[in-house]
Amino acid sequence: MAYDTNLVDRVREYLAEIPNIEIEEKEMFNVLNFMVNGKTCICVSGENLMLRFDPSRQEELSEKNGYEIMLMKGKEYKGYCYVNPDGFKNKNDFEFFLNLCLDFNKVAKSSRKRKAK
Repeated sequence: MAYDTNLVDRVREYLAEIPNIEIEEKEMFNVLNFMVNGKTCICVSGENLMLRFDPSRQEELSEKNGYEIMLMKGKEYKGYCYVNPDGFKNKNDFEFFLNLCLDFNKVAKSSRKRKAK
């Protein structure tokens, strides 16, 4: 499934307004990954947002409208989730989710760089 280009534009426009961050966009597995300061921050997957956030907030976020758990190999992947369009229809909810990711990005660890073969 291709990602929603309107949602991509919405994320792109929001991030462009944030001062002092470096944004890189990477396409991977039909997802557009917004890397902020070299770390995965927010992705657009189909019509959903895929978020990276502080895992200690998992339970709190699971109560939010549109929240969907992220499963990898049949297990819940802590610190990541999907939010379907019901969860970010209005501007305040959209900004809440993006700011959640941006706040965590400041303290999140970078992925290890893969060695060239």
